[in-house]
Amino acid sequence: MGKSKDLELKPFDASDYLDDEETIAAYLTAALEDPDPNAFLTAVRDIAKARGIATVADDAGVGRESLYKSLKPGSQPRFATVRKLIAALGVKLEIVPLEIPEFPDVDEGLPELDDIII
Repeated sequence: MGKSKDLELKPFDASDYLDDEETIAAYLTAALEDPDPNAFLTAVRDIAKARGIATVADDAGVGRESLYKSLKPGSQPRFATVRKLIAALGVKLEIVPLEIPEFPDVDEGLPELDDIII
């Protein structure tokens, strides 16, 4: 029998794959759908890492250390800071209505009042 080689795997790092605005927008959208607020902060941190922390901090008008503090799990950054970061990442937040299921017309299939015999 031959010697077996250990398979060395590199830890997954989402920032390795966040290389265009479409991918970034999809990643942030998925993170916003997660009820855990840390998921969104983690996504923003991954994107900032992919773009360069110092560059994103400069583009957002915040200090590098402030950016790190704002994006650590459990932090509660101000909405103004989040908006600056989103703009610095080259994307925007968009609010759309929830998809509400259509219900059949109430009048469909019901007899006319003149047709009801009491």
